[in-house]
Amino acid sequence: MAWLTAGDYEVALEPDGKVACRNAAGRRLKTVPAKLKDDPAVVQLRRLAEWLDAHERQCVATVERWMVRSLPVPAAVIGAVWADETWRSVLRDLVVTGADGSVAGFLRDADPERGIGVVDLDGDTVRLTDAEIRIPHPVLLEDLDELREFAVELDVAQQLQQLHREVWQRPADLDPTATQVDTYAGGRYKELRELVGRCARLGHRVRGGYAVVPLVDGGRPTEARLWVGDYYEYDECETGSLHWTGADGRPVPLAEVGPVAWSEGMRMAAALYAGRTIEGEESA
Repeated sequence: MAWLTAGDYEVALEPDGKVACRNAAGRRLKTVPAKLKDDPAVVQLRRLAEWLDAHERQCVATVERWMVRSLPVPAAVIGAVWADETWRSVLRDLVVTGADGSVAGFLRDADPERGIGVVDLDGDTVRLTDAEIRIPHPVLLEDLDELREFAVELDVAQQLQQLHREVWQRPADLDPTATQVDTYAGGRYKELRELVGRCARLGHRVRGGYAVVPLVDGGRPTEARLWVGDYYEYDECETGSLHWTGADGRPVPLAEVGPVAWSEGMRMAAALYAGRTIEGEESA
């Protein structure tokens, strides 16, 4: 760590984002002395910690958006951000494919000159020279179980949930006229603000009384919507039906909902239903 002078002490930023402090003798203190609260060096480090935290959240959100919206990512972009430790930690070990969609392997390196380095399913390191790569949603990976097993062998720990993200497969026997799913309806909350708060913690926006997940599946804009309520925040409420809408805002028949949109919509609904109030317990 790089130590900065702060009065009679020295301070530095630890990897976990906390400000460390040591005295003139070099002994680490358990806490930063109160008199250093407004010291320029301490203020600077705390602002840096806040920026790094926001930067990490932005990196995770961006890569997750690439995945759930099935967006092609220029290899040059991966190569450009790879030098950034935060970007690298989010991207490293994600399963990526080439431009043709065939599974290439676990992302391990990105170099503007040499291309994208991956470890394939044979354990070999290979280079992708495609102009674009994809970070596929796990529901699209036919060999998902095999990849999960191989990830254990490689001791892979993905910062972004991909391989171990919960997935839901769309049933094949759906009513072709149906437009909503009630599997996770009826999750009761004592107050609407608790349900809306859970939406926020899970990263779901609430608009017009619905928790929403904007998606792009098969090139088509789609939005998963789960009714949560639009009444007084202290009123009792419960989760409603889940449905999907197209770019025109009209409901999409369940049989036409793409695999990623289906999985992500059900994932949102299940997570909100899981936080419901159970008799004798408080909502999570």
